[in-house]
Amino acid sequence: MAKIQFIQGVDEEAIPDVKLSRSQDGANGIAKFYFDKPTVFDVYQGEITGLYLIDEEGELSTRTVYAKFINGKPQSIEASYIMNNREEWERFIRFMERYAKQNDLSFTKAKN
Repeated sequence: MAKIQFIQGVDEEAIPDVKLSRSQDGANGIAKFYFDKPTVFDVYQGEITGLYLIDEEGELSTRTVYAKFINGKPQSIEASYIMNNREEWERFIRFMERYAKQNDLSFTKAKN
């Protein structure tokens, strides 16, 4: 089961918008996650420790996570996951395929 967490042990219910970019040689890439009104704020009032992508292969994580507040209330979370080689890219794609299938999501290629 593929899941996303901001606090280990607390699953995030909001489905993110994910944008991927990759270098031309395929050696590295970045995934940018955007969560509008994430549910973590409803169940946890402490510090967000990172973005954790968990599936049967293990865990991918990043500490590059930013929360946006409007009038003192949490509104959204943005996170970036950097992949430094082809193996990390392929591992991330396997996670996203599982997460997408589980949540009935699809991939849309950007228009140039």
